[in-house]
Amino acid sequence: MIKSMENLVKAFIQYLRDEKKLSQNTLMSYQRDIEQYIMFLQEMKVENIQQSTKTIVSAYIKYQNNQGRAITTISRSLASIRAFYRFLISHDFMKGNPTIGVESPKVEKKIPQILSVEEVELLLNQPKKMGLKGIRDRAMLELLYSTGIRVSELISLDLSDLDLHKCTLRCRNSNRERTIPITKKCIDIVKEYLEKVRPFMLKERNEQALFVNTNGNRLTRQGFWKIVKYYTSKANINKDITPHTLRHSFAAHLVQRGRNLKDIQMMLGHSDISSTQVYLQLVNGNM
Repeated sequence: MIKSMENLVKAFIQYLRDEKKLSQNTLMSYQRDIEQYIMFLQEMKVENIQQSTKTIVSAYIKYQNNQGRAITTISRSLASIRAFYRFLISHDFMKGNPTIGVESPKVEKKIPQILSVEEVELLLNQPKKMGLKGIRDRAMLELLYSTGIRVSELISLDLSDLDLHKCTLRCRNSNRERTIPITKKCIDIVKEYLEKVRPFMLKERNEQALFVNTNGNRLTRQGFWKIVKYYTSKANINKDITPHTLRHSFAAHLVQRGRNLKDIQMMLGHSDISSTQVYLQLVNGNM
């Protein structure tokens, strides 16, 4: 973080602590929101807080939305940024307020599409067990459903992220990391891919990607999307299935089995539990 901006953030938090008498948890929330915003300003090559504009603030809100942040999280973040600029203006650090006229995105909440346990099994059994691609595809689909990870996380996995002995998967997203347990069944299927398929797909022996395409390179999001569409067609499931459908189904099935919402939130990597509560409402038929 640029030093002058860092000092402004410190002064703002000190003001909230001394003048507003906010709790430590609230102060940490403000600080986290502002520091993430400052990091975005740095990426946008904004070196001085006075250079920030309404366009830049709007771009940050759009960036958060594209990252899949919950609407409540984005709204809280914007409120923190507004308070930060009001502080700067009142203490003569800047004149105009770039947050004026900036609104949080109002996205209609869509009901997640989920598959029944039987439909999941039907989809997972579509890849042929014979043939390199079939074994690889089954491993990817099984891992996606067994862990509930995002497609972007799946294709970003390296060999070092998988612990076959502890039956765990390390998942990294932005600056956050979580460890997810994997079932013995899933481990066996992934192990078959690692032993019988991956070595024959590789072109470079030092390739670290867990899942590779037939050219030996890391599988892309588009490549995986084509795979899902192909097996959806083969399974003849009359639902609009996307790569995210298995993630939704994983969460909904855990809720149905009575799993603790906090545990599900951790496994899904939700920063806000309100995103996880959607599955509870879905299962209970309240949506």
